[in-house]
Amino acid sequence: MKHRIVVLGAGYAGAFAAGNLARRLSPADTGITVVNAAPDFVERMRLHQLASGQELASRRLADVFAGTGVRLRVARVTGIDPGHRTVAVTGEDGAGELAYDTLLYALGSSVAHHGVPGAAEYAFDVAGRSSALRLRERLAGLGGGGTVVVVGEGLTGIETATEIAESRPGLSIALAARGELGAWLSPKARRHLRGAFDRLGVTVYEHTSVEAVEPTRVVTADGRSVPADVTVWSAGFAVHPMAAAAGFEVAGTGQIVVDRTMRSVSHPDVYAAGDCAYAIGENGRPLPMSCASAGLTNMRATAAIIARLTGREVPATGLKYFGNHISLGRRDAVFQMVDGDVRSKTWFLGGRTAARLKSGVLRSAGWGIAHPTFGLPKRRHRLTPVPRRELRASA
Repeated sequence: MKHRIVVLGAGYAGAFAAGNLARRLSPADTGITVVNAAPDFVERMRLHQLASGQELASRRLADVFAGTGVRLRVARVTGIDPGHRTVAVTGEDGAGELAYDTLLYALGSSVAHHGVPGAAEYAFDVAGRSSALRLRERLAGLGGGGTVVVVGEGLTGIETATEIAESRPGLSIALAARGELGAWLSPKARRHLRGAFDRLGVTVYEHTSVEAVEPTRVVTADGRSVPADVTVWSAGFAVHPMAAAAGFEVAGTGQIVVDRTMRSVSHPDVYAAGDCAYAIGENGRPLPMSCASAGLTNMRATAAIIARLTGREVPATGLKYFGNHISLGRRDAVFQMVDGDVRSKTWFLGGRTAARLKSGVLRSAGWGIAHPTFGLPKRRHRLTPVPRRELRASA
């Protein structure tokens, strides 16, 4: 009987992982199934571009995985039963169950409204393709004028505010930051960031906490009213409570707690990658929810799965976060390296060179998704016969 590997989610982490597993494991021994709610791959790193009015090429997952041996199930995951090792799904073909021997949980994250009144009802976001398209339609409906307030000074907020400002110069764009804009950047990078905001005409409200969102304004903690024809919420992400409901050990964030090989500390036949994994980096801190973390964790998870199934030594090296690429429209960006304590180094790259570098990163990620097995040239390993009870035992 083949070893059944089920990958939940086909975002950056899940799609890359499924392709790598298919490239490295013999199809005679393993069956790999990917479950994803949508039929297309979503380039989440570029959704702010989609929202601003730019066109993005779509990639159908059926085409992505064609000829790889990976089975695609377009369905929504509704529950997990780790005791019976099954996943409940529902899709166009109805409800059903998928059995697994190894589960890779890579369902990603969604926007977090933090209970702010009106945020869920009135604010837009770029956390998913459908929500980015709704924002795109709303911005187009403003015509040549209107006010947009982006809430959140993280990477998503910065990229969204600058992208909309550059693509739709007739709009008045503002960003509400709980602290100082770019506070985590080096002084020179921070000045570059502020210069970009000035150049694009983006107003910044620093040390401003938004306490309520209404149809035509946001209300701050100090009682101010900021006009907003459109509010874009980018004040953080949250994971689905499904992992906690299934009984996996989770952190306070709801992320699955994993060891250095991305294996669940409570369920050894379950791995997690991407935003839903609570992974501790070399500096002793949890990896942030980001595409960079998705790359690190999916590579670690697939390497561990392959090693355990083929009788090889399981790699357990540290996880190091190197820095951030921040787009500031299409012609400007900031590339900021960080040290082992995630403190910004004094050196940074900005301007068109950084923008070209970020564009290269996006193209590489897109190519990798379009070719998940890299043409299947790599030698596929046969599984080592291991009793099922040993596969389920802790490493």
